[in-house]
Amino acid sequence: MPPNDQGPISVGIDIGSTATKAVVLTDRVLGQAVTPTGWDPKKAGLQVLDEALEAAGVAQDRVGAIIGTGYGRISLPIFTRRVTEITCHALGAHFLHPATRTVIDIGGQDCKVIALDEQGAVSDFIMNDKCAAGTGRFLQVMAASLDVSLDELGALAATAEPVPLSSMCTVFAESEVIGLLARGVEKAGIAAGIIDTIARRLHCLAGKVPLRDSVIFTGGIAQNCDICEKIAASLSTELHVPACPQFVGALGAALIGHEITTSFSPE
Repeated sequence: MPPNDQGPISVGIDIGSTATKAVVLTDRVLGQAVTPTGWDPKKAGLQVLDEALEAAGVAQDRVGAIIGTGYGRISLPIFTRRVTEITCHALGAHFLHPATRTVIDIGGQDCKVIALDEQGAVSDFIMNDKCAAGTGRFLQVMAASLDVSLDELGALAATAEPVPLSSMCTVFAESEVIGLLARGVEKAGIAAGIIDTIARRLHCLAGKVPLRDSVIFTGGIAQNCDICEKIAASLSTELHVPACPQFVGALGAALIGHEITTSFSPE
């Protein structure tokens, strides 16, 4: 059935510090798009909106609601409503996997643990957004210190026992990694130590919001299978990773838009 013959259409846009994502939704996902946020979150938001609508084959005047989330949600004036990424990640994860009771999300500048009730509502959460420790930015800096990509970092970490890193601070950890390399320590062990540092940070968060099954891992870092496996082993828990973990927040935003458009649609 062509999109124009379907029910109300909504769009969720998640403007994160590293990547901006959009999802076009009816009773299913029609299209999605992602682009680096760069220095202009407004431009990135409009770009993914256009690209996701094009992928869905939908004109913008067919969209009943556009919901914004992520740190850059204040940058665009087009949103029907703005919603926190905590709520959106919870809704998106519960939609994809109704048994979800915990969401772990590692974003570019923060990491968070979200507890859900049986209906997918947020019952508790904790967020590390005061420094880059345990975030995607931390991993990017550490990978650059080893002169490898994020994919290569995960693959390296999977092959070795971790070399302990004493610091979770990005600046001090980078200096520590450079020092280890200068002493001839193998990259693989350092890579495993870096992933362990992420897990330790999550351990700290999980001490305040305990992990309850099922645990969903979202965000761009979750696309790296090797990193997922290392973190799961370190946390001694099974992590479920959806097919497109980077889009879970945008999906949750689109679901809120769907509820709004459905409420105002004629029967």
